[in-house]
Amino acid sequence: MNPSNINLLTEIEKVIKMEFFRYKGKDVSEMLDSMPTEERNNLPYGLVKLDTNGKILEFNTTESTITNRDPLAVIGKNFFFDIAPCTNTPEFYGKFVEGIEKKFLNTVFDYLFDFNMAPVRVKVHMILARFGDDSFIWLVIKRVPTS
Repeated sequence: MNPSNINLLTEIEKVIKMEFFRYKGKDVSEMLDSMPTEERNNLPYGLVKLDTNGKILEFNTTESTITNRDPLAVIGKNFFFDIAPCTNTPEFYGKFVEGIEKKFLNTVFDYLFDFNMAPVRVKVHMILARFGDDSFIWLVIKRVPTS
């Protein structure tokens, strides 16, 4: 088997084992593209839509509540450098860059948001979506209860 097939199989295995975020009984990542903006704003998860350079295109109400940031103040800014520099790490930004380069991104990981806010533990689902020549990334962010 050639190495590119092995890499693809490894990525597929990761996706199969992933913990998906559920909404109305379905994997939320499969619904985002067709979901109206109002419904995305009312999701029980934070939701950030980025272009392939990390510029924020959408920032839902739930994410605004988690981070105490006004969506209108963050739209158009770079998520990794301007808004959440605590994510400019190999564990977060590195996955983003790798996914853009590979043209495949579907990963779930734990993270701690702590820039200009009380630290919040979260689980992040990062998904690359493509429409023709356009690509963007959804970040679905779920608070992790502290014990």
